[in-house]
Amino acid sequence: MTGVDTSEPDGPLVTFVSPTVFHRDGLRIDSVSTLRFRSRERIERSLAEAGFELVDVRDAPDRPGREWVYLARRPA
Repeated sequence: MTGVDTSEPDGPLVTFVSPTVFHRDGLRIDSVSTLRFRSRERIERSLAEAGFELVDVRDAPDRPGREWVYLARRPA
């Protein structure tokens, strides 16, 4: 395997394996990670439940249309 191997999404969860191969001895170590993708509504509800005030939601500058950047503050 080269690059990253991604599993089929399981609801909001996606698991991926990133291999690291040490060229000197050929040792390979896999890093397994799982990400949870939540809806915008769920993220905004979580922020409100934690006491934050939502200021703005913007597109990530390097991934417009694919990621959001949340600006929030805790009221004084």
